[in-house]
Amino acid sequence: MYTVSVKRDLIAQHYLIGGDWGAENDPHSHHYDVQLRLESAELDQHGYLVDIVKIEEELQKIVDYFGDKMLNDLPEFAGLNPSIEHFSRIVCEKMLAGVAPPGSGRFTIRIWENETCWAAYYIDY
Repeated sequence: MYTVSVKRDLIAQHYLIGGDWGAENDPHSHHYDVQLRLESAELDQHGYLVDIVKIEEELQKIVDYFGDKMLNDLPEFAGLNPSIEHFSRIVCEKMLAGVAPPGSGRFTIRIWENETCWAAYYIDY
């Protein structure tokens, strides 16, 4: 199994809803690290899972879209608690559509909200 991974950081704001989360209920910022991980047993004719430049471009689109935004105000989070679990799923779905890897494999997004806490979401394609 081959694996390619690319990581970027972004700063975004949010506040948690639906419970008494203390200070997390108030708007605050996180310095997120967003990591894409692509796994497959198949390489293309050039020996790539996917051209890493394509992955970097698509991940930069994610950073540009979500960076410096209040996640609660974005349509992707309408009616959702903007947890890192939901954030990782939303980014995974957007990235998979943008990268469109050939063949079959696993596409994972892992998002850290600090140095010790992360959530991940994967899609088998």
